[in-house]
Amino acid sequence: MTPAFQRNLARLHRFEDWVLTLLVLVMVVLAGAQIVLRNFFDSGFPWAEPVLRALVLWSAMLGAVIATRDDQHIGLDFIARFAGGTALRVARFVALAFAAALCGAMAWYSWALVQLDREGHTEGVIGIPAWMLELILPVGFGLMALRFLIRSVLPAKAHETLPETGA
Repeated sequence: MTPAFQRNLARLHRFEDWVLTLLVLVMVVLAGAQIVLRNFFDSGFPWAEPVLRALVLWSAMLGAVIATRDDQHIGLDFIARFAGGTALRVARFVALAFAAALCGAMAWYSWALVQLDREGHTEGVIGIPAWMLELILPVGFGLMALRFLIRSVLPAKAHETLPETGA
């Protein structure tokens, strides 16, 4: 990788991290404000609940994209305890390629959902159409599929090939 590519990739990673941080911060502040308004003032924002649901969806998908980027996604490593060498490399490729295929299928079908809501002019919240709120699904799953696919053909990192030791 060229230094310019690495710098841009680092910028993209920082951007993802900051967006996720901002989403979580907004969720905490909005949910906290709702709690205070309901308990002490018998009021609240009528739009807060659907906005919070959308923020949860976006933060969950962005968190999954970041987890895939950082190799922190859920995985089963029991094969690494029983296999080594070529068998482990093949198993790793199959598992990551399968994860990429599943994420690709989810991107495809979630894109169909976005299109359906776009064509049906489905109402979202606070003037944002539902399809825009759902757009994180195909984008997130597409990014995860791409990252899994790339990792399936790259050499394994040290922690992917060595089983953990200890009690």
